Amino acid sequence: MTAIVTGSSRGIGRATAISLSRLGYFVIVNYRSSKAEAEKTKEEIIRLGGRAVTCMADVSSEEDVKKLFETARSYGGADVLVNNAGVSYIGLLQDMSADEIKRVLDINLTGAILCSREAAKQMIPKKSGCIINIASMWGEVGASCEAVYSASKAGLIGFTKALAKELGPSGIRVNCVSPGVIKTDMNKELTEETLAELSEDTPLLRLGSPEEVAKAAAFLASEESSFITGQVLSVNGGITV
Repeated sequence: MTAIVTGSSRGIGRATAISLSRLGYFVIVNYRSSKAEAEKTKEEIIRLGGRAVTCMADVSSEEDVKKLFETARSYGGADVLVNNAGVSYIGLLQDMSADEIKRVLDINLTGAILCSREAAKQMIPKKSGCIINIASMWGEVGASCEAVYSASKAGLIGFTKALAKELGPSGIRVNCVSPGVIKTDMNKELTEETLAELSEDTPLLRLGSPEEVAKAAAFLASEESSFITGQVLSVNGGITV
């Protein structure tokens, strides 16, 4: 069984790649620019007794995505796809350039769509497969000063629900994990004060870890969730802001 995890050189993607390897998946560790970090993810999987390769691909590039799935085809085709690659932008909408808006949407939403399209081509003949989209709580409730990021993640949630209906008859499940505030590089721009406030707003009174999100993704990739599709699994400590 082969799993592709986009943006798996670090953070949630890295933790998810490791979790899937523990389920027995051969993991394709995808990265765009962080080759050294991707190699570390691969080496950690191998150290734990798993199997993995790295593959450079920009998910916003149709050509790169096709190359990524050609790599998967050489290992039997994708059985699981985790659309994790993403970028953020913190700032007022009126201060964003058209290129900045396009970059967020291209990577966070279009990238997931392109990857899912190629995954479907490999999964449909097998009459099985699992696509997991990593969204965000901001895609559910919206975040001030992250309007385009929130829009991209809300779009990903809508895409999940629609694609689950489309691919369900082919035995393919499509679900979404929606993390809350997680200790990752994506949140390094937030001040300690802001992070403390978000922790206080979370009923569990702490931030989440990449490993906690990865466990949710691994559950959705396992047979234990065989009758679950079109759902949004929130991993957010109960936060509702």
